Amino acid sequence: MKAKQDINGLDEIILFVNTFYKEVQRDELIGPILNRVIKDWEPHLQKMYAFWNAVLFGVPGFTGNPFARHAPLPIKSEHFERWIFLFYGTIDALFVGEMADSTKKRAETMAIMFLSKLDAMRGEPGKVIV
Repeated sequence: MKAKQDINGLDEIILFVNTFYKEVQRDELIGPILNRVIKDWEPHLQKMYAFWNAVLFGVPGFTGNPFARHAPLPIKSEHFERWIFLFYGTIDALFVGEMADSTKKRAETMAIMFLSKLDAMRGEPGKVIV
């Protein structure tokens, strides 16, 4: 078995994104929500490669508004907790190192930010936060 290494670039991003979203699609809590809105996963995966490459390494190429895409979904704290659990599990299974730790922390920070924004919107269905 190959020894774990750190996340060093796009190859590792592709590996963790593909592995993570396979778990997400099969997950009993968050899988049904995302599988209902994502019919073709390939474009989503491509967008996630660009997203994480921009977040972790500053590589240009990601466009979009992740919060706006998630805001209409019926997601609550338990969904974010599961997302983080699966994300951490994926990173820990595949990598070890400073960038792996940073990747987990960034994912957790994003989840907290999304949940905070969603909580602020509750009770005001017409309110748009972008």
